[in-house]
Amino acid sequence: MCCNNILNKFAPTFQNLNPLKKLVSQTFIYGIPSIAGRFLFFLLTYLYTRVFSTTDFGVNAELYAYSGFITVLLAFGLETGFFRFQQDSKNPEKVYSTALIFLTLTSLSFLALLMLFVNPLAAAMHYQGSEFYLQIFAFILALDALGSLPFARLRALNKAKQFAVIKVIEIVVSFGLNIFYLIICRKAYLAGDGSFFASCYNPAIGVGYIFIANLAGSIVKLLLLAPQFVWIKEGFDKVLFGKMIRYSLPMVLIGFAGIINEMLDRMSLKYLLPGSIESNLSQLGIYGACYKLSIVMTLFIQAFRYAAEPFFFAQKKEDKSRKIYADVLLYFTIFCVFIFLMVTMFMDYFQLFIGKDFREGLVVVPILLLANMFLGIYTNLSVWYKLTDRTMSGAYLSIAGAVLTIVLLFAFVPQFGYVGAAYATLICYIFMAVVSYILGQKYFPVPYNVLKVLGYIVLGVAVYAVQQKLVQNGVNANLLGVILMTLFAGVVYVLEKRNLISEK
Repeated sequence: MCCNNILNKFAPTFQNLNPLKKLVSQTFIYGIPSIAGRFLFFLLTYLYTRVFSTTDFGVNAELYAYSGFITVLLAFGLETGFFRFQQDSKNPEKVYSTALIFLTLTSLSFLALLMLFVNPLAAAMHYQGSEFYLQIFAFILALDALGSLPFARLRALNKAKQFAVIKVIEIVVSFGLNIFYLIICRKAYLAGDGSFFASCYNPAIGVGYIFIANLAGSIVKLLLLAPQFVWIKEGFDKVLFGKMIRYSLPMVLIGFAGIINEMLDRMSLKYLLPGSIESNLSQLGIYGACYKLSIVMTLFIQAFRYAAEPFFFAQKKEDKSRKIYADVLLYFTIFCVFIFLMVTMFMDYFQLFIGKDFREGLVVVPILLLANMFLGIYTNLSVWYKLTDRTMSGAYLSIAGAVLTIVLLFAFVPQFGYVGAAYATLICYIFMAVVSYILGQKYFPVPYNVLKVLGYIVLGVAVYAVQQKLVQNGVNANLLGVILMTLFAGVVYVLEKRNLISEK
């Protein structure tokens, strides 16, 4: 009830908004759970990097990287397929029901298979004796796959507030159990007081408590989404499913290749670094913790993704849609540059969120922030293949990016360690953004202001470089950060004042 009151108070009425303001408003509402959740788990990084060793945290980073791959596979691209086909269908609930029945069957089949082969899988991943980690993840992934389409339906119906409330509840449950196990119960156990709380903690479980908390949140989320499953009564349409899966399967390739670009760095360090498995996991733990410091950029991009996909499809038939797409990219980039500067200028504060043993990897943070910025730019530019039904072209581009990532990881990581992994990610996303722009101008021309977009990125990097140089010469970093960010904001205001006024 509290969450609903807050959202009702601050969320504008979508029907009265122009398209850009509507996108901003929905991004804001989708961003509430995203920002709240990611920020709370960012705070948990403070706890994790003090409770667990770099090696243990490496286990956490690796398993969540693997989960990214499986999540994409289990979704079958049907979220995007649902958005595409429900727009033109006389019976959108039939579209929803058809996709939901298929995802239910595939998710349960995945769960059964992993439970059946958990022992050989654990041996292959060097997790003998910790098979329960994989079992917990199997349930998390299956439940999340089942919930993906109900969430997509809420987005398609513009029920952003309901979406946000469910997400917030999931986050609160998971966050609360992390605090319960790793602070309250662990403290009681270490004190040896023999209390109920002490009996709830088993040090042998270790990072498994993170996964248990995640599973509990996923269970609660699915229970809250249960009313969305009533539409399964609409049945399964074989002809419709054939059309949907032909459209959607290339999205699996796109998503799978995208996860390679996004997650393979964390998966590969364990095997590509020259040390032992344990020492490599330690390096992975450091890299994974520092990756968390790019959280602010990731938060914004994730919230934007939730709002942008249905928005782009809804605007397709509008007269000024392409001008709107161009404006979205420009303002998106400006905001991303602000985030980049905020984190890099005030790194002295952001680094406090990770333990001292992890801070040697801070050099990768600016690189990863830029990488995620270009990922967001690519997300904007990818509108061309989604709106023209050229999803296979998008798949080819994503596969090319994945191949480039693999080649760069093999070339960079053995020589430069996790810094090489960060640069591989950045180069891949720049490549994909550039190629997507070129192809998009051929198949679905949008009047992007390329000079302005690139100009703001270059200006942001230049401001960061100036700050670093002056700090080395003894200038106060925080004061300098405030001054330089204010100057950047002034430049944006001067250049965009006319456009901002005209959008009111």
